[in-house]
Amino acid sequence: MGTERESMLQLAAEAFHSKNFDLAADIYQCQLAGLGDPGSRQELMVKRADALAFGGKFTEAFAVYRQAAEMDRLRPAHLANFIEYLSSSIRRQERAGAQSQGTGTGAAAPGTGREDFSCRICLSFLFEPVTLPCGHSFCKKCLERERKERERPVMCRECSDSSRVADVQSYRVNVVLSGLLAKCFPSLQQAGRLRREGNALYAEKRMEAALERYDRAVLIAPMDHILFSNRSQIHSSLKHYDKALRDAEVACRLMPRWSKCHVRKAQALVSLGRTEEALREYLLCLSIEPDCKLAKAEAQRLLSDLLAPVTDQVPEHISDYSNILSSRAHIKSSISSPSQTLSPSLQSSGSSLAATPAPERSEKREVRDQEKPEVRRLDQCFSLKRKRQNTEEEVKDGRHERSDDHKRSKPEPSDLNGSLGSALGDILDPADLECSLCMRLFYEPVTTPCGHTFCLQCLERCLDHNPKCPLCKEELSEYLVQRQYSKTVLMENLISKYLPSELMERQKVHQEEMAELSNLNKNVPIFVCTMAFPTVPCPLHIFEPCYRLMIRRCMETGTNCFGMCLGDNLKGFADYGCLLEIRDVKFFSDGRSVVDTIGRRRFKVVQHSERDGYNTADIEYLEDAKVEGVAERELQSLHDVVYDQALVWVNSLKAEQKARIEGHFGPMPAKDFELQASPNGPSWCWWLLAVLPLEGRAQLPFLALTSLKDRLSGIRKVLLFMTQCRHR
Repeated sequence: MGTERESMLQLAAEAFHSKNFDLAADIYQCQLAGLGDPGSRQELMVKRADALAFGGKFTEAFAVYRQAAEMDRLRPAHLANFIEYLSSSIRRQERAGAQSQGTGTGAAAPGTGREDFSCRICLSFLFEPVTLPCGHSFCKKCLERERKERERPVMCRECSDSSRVADVQSYRVNVVLSGLLAKCFPSLQQAGRLRREGNALYAEKRMEAALERYDRAVLIAPMDHILFSNRSQIHSSLKHYDKALRDAEVACRLMPRWSKCHVRKAQALVSLGRTEEALREYLLCLSIEPDCKLAKAEAQRLLSDLLAPVTDQVPEHISDYSNILSSRAHIKSSISSPSQTLSPSLQSSGSSLAATPAPERSEKREVRDQEKPEVRRLDQCFSLKRKRQNTEEEVKDGRHERSDDHKRSKPEPSDLNGSLGSALGDILDPADLECSLCMRLFYEPVTTPCGHTFCLQCLERCLDHNPKCPLCKEELSEYLVQRQYSKTVLMENLISKYLPSELMERQKVHQEEMAELSNLNKNVPIFVCTMAFPTVPCPLHIFEPCYRLMIRRCMETGTNCFGMCLGDNLKGFADYGCLLEIRDVKFFSDGRSVVDTIGRRRFKVVQHSERDGYNTADIEYLEDAKVEGVAERELQSLHDVVYDQALVWVNSLKAEQKARIEGHFGPMPAKDFELQASPNGPSWCWWLLAVLPLEGRAQLPFLALTSLKDRLSGIRKVLLFMTQCRHR
């Protein structure tokens, strides 16, 4: 019997996870019959209620939760699924509302100009910006808090990348961006400094001094929701719960999609004994940030309290609990007019903070029309344990006070909603966004972990010589080995938005440079090293700074090609060479690299030159002259004889020697189907010349020949000589 029950419970769990909630609820109901143990019975009742809730039968689910609570007080863990259901319901309503109205959830209020300078974690103005390796910037304190509060690695809120975000503490404030924000927005920077001082005083438990700093900061930046949220926390610590609630309400109206302000509001409501409203705020927080552990734990605790059986003689009433799920109208009204939330006379903590009351009846009617029938009937299911008359009087008095304050002082929109970016075009100077290495406007700006910003190409050239920051000399070996430089997004956006003409000029110069470097006939980069041949692999170890730059430029232009020539004491390099194509590059932490290349085309040097420390040349490409008729048949006959002779020589090598050659160059190529199809001739000829024990000077004439017959004849003579030497 026990085994059968366990099997059925396992089946119910599988049905729940596969979202067959009706089946799961039916199985749990069947298993409840005849089950006498109170603890086991309560567990199954909770699971059945979970299945009913997720299946859309909310009224039935709630009744079962109440029955389970009457048996014994529900633990917070029992309500985890119920909390998830409630918060996800709010989230679905919000998404449906946003889609139907075509609205988004931006990080800052539209029209304020703050969108370009907002931190996606706190949704406020960037203060002490830190740029992550992915190129996105956040407040330093926000990143440190994320690292401290979350058990998993810090993840970028913009691109969700965590693979390259190492220890956040090793990243420093972006020097250029911080200076730029301080220049353009000095008042917001001053408010940020006051906030930092207030936080330090709060940590020292000097509440009054911390409150004074925040009062000053609010006067400077009256639209900063973080200031009101943090001041709400200070008021709570001072047991000024009414003021804490008003500050939290202002923060919610300024930034309704920020989860922490709803936590602050919920905490203040709990302190005032308004448990039902506090639960609603925690659920709203979870709909915005499902992983918020504090909100989840507190919501479970509060819901457990509300479901607990009534044991005293407190007058009961049926709560309009559908407000818990009515976030859409609340957020909609908050986003529509955030600038009308405050007035200048209400910004200090000693005054009442205006929080314009929304028309509750119309909101409830609007939300009730949009909700499911079972959600609308939720107000018929809750019986709370608090005194209705006193609570209603407190709420009424608070609303009356806020309404009077709002009527006394109604701010002009221009006072609070001025565009932060309206004057940037006049304030911003191209010199503010200038690379300290090339002294030009940033092009593809990248920021190092030490906080300094450079043009991508400028930084790479410096790292070719020394793996340290050009300004502060901090070690960048790990940063160098990754070779995944991401452009600083905010910096690029500022340049493109506020310096468009300067950017166009900078792009034009860059495009001209790339066009010049992309020409594979003029100023072709030359690697002076060894002999290279068409179709033959040529791995290279790159360590000199000039060649690091050369290889990088070849890849940046997209040609992936450069020339290989022997050195020459008089001219610098030989008059003939082979064009190599880069197939792969592997970088090391010290800047060295191994480059896998293969030969493509032969060329003749027309003019020797130099560029940025490495050699270049104007070249013309070589092709074999084609023959026809009798000459073609004689060429084919000679080709077959020399190929057979080459095979005999290769097979006569010792096994170890042959294996080493094939491991480096690959096996000897087979005969080409068309003898003169390639302009370079048969590939096996070049493979053989590469493995024959000849000096570079002896190999060079073969590269210059444009007659396949002469090349085959020369190879034949070399093979005969090698055979004669072996017999001796």
